[in-house]
Amino acid sequence: MSSTTRRRALARAAVAAVATGVLLAPAAGAVAAPPAGSQAPTAAAGRQGAFIPLPGAGGAEGIAAGKGSTFYAGDLSDGDIYRGDIRRGTADVFIDAPDGRVAVGLKADVRNDLLFVSGGLTGQAYVYDTRTGESVAELQLATGDAFINDVTLTKDGAYFTNSRSAELYFVPVGPRGALGDVETIALSGPAALVTAGFNLNGITSVDGGRTLIVAHSANQALYTVDPETGVSAVIATEALPNVDGILARGGTVYAVQNRINQVSRIDLSADRTSGDVEDVITSPLFEVPTTVALFGNTLALANAKFGAVDPGGFEVVTAPAR
Repeated sequence: MSSTTRRRALARAAVAAVATGVLLAPAAGAVAAPPAGSQAPTAAAGRQGAFIPLPGAGGAEGIAAGKGSTFYAGDLSDGDIYRGDIRRGTADVFIDAPDGRVAVGLKADVRNDLLFVSGGLTGQAYVYDTRTGESVAELQLATGDAFINDVTLTKDGAYFTNSRSAELYFVPVGPRGALGDVETIALSGPAALVTAGFNLNGITSVDGGRTLIVAHSANQALYTVDPETGVSAVIATEALPNVDGILARGGTVYAVQNRINQVSRIDLSADRTSGDVEDVITSPLFEVPTTVALFGNTLALANAKFGAVDPGGFEVVTAPAR
């Protein structure tokens, strides 16, 4: 199989795997239609948010905040990385990924000018230099039946989820961005449940990185994880159908619920054992959003459009964080 053929096959498989995982999740509502008469404006900004196209993208899944108003978004189909500006409402291809890569979740390490990218079915993670776009590392996190889904950063390094295994993967990041060896963290407790659908999905951290929070799509739930031991515990909330990417700011977690086109804003208790859904954020611009980045009081989300017959391109959209 040629490298080009292999790349296309992996890309199709990655898109199919993500779409299938989403479709297997309980659908608590219908996918919202685009705004009436909308024709994918270049940056349609207004009270409902902004619409920022990713020119030529064959898919969208991950988004990460960079320095200032810069964001990065991944092309799920071929691993290319877009760089855009939330204020200007523009985005262009920044990294032409090597053959065989895909891009699922991503996070930017602004201190060390690094971008960490989850590699889906490849079982890999990729690290890029955000100054030059050059590839820094290709890391094999897992082998066999794996789907490396999302990533979060702490002061110590990067943590990745695997939607097909009860494991997290830690990549230490030292002074000047030096990368350490991959460490596997076996989970125990309720987050360790593995079903036929998508399991571990989004990941974020609180308390200065001392506590990780993971989203479990099949369980419609959030869990805390001790990064030292892998022990998990329930965060008692109402059910979160289709929960996907998550992002914490202080004691607040924004949980994207893809197929029902909403983001739940959850206020956590001080001991992180429970959380109240204080607000549900919706927008007519949402078309199966998957992951979220935060710019001040503005959320930026990647529209994945899983299951769309004719998606008409892919984009990043914004909405008030409230």
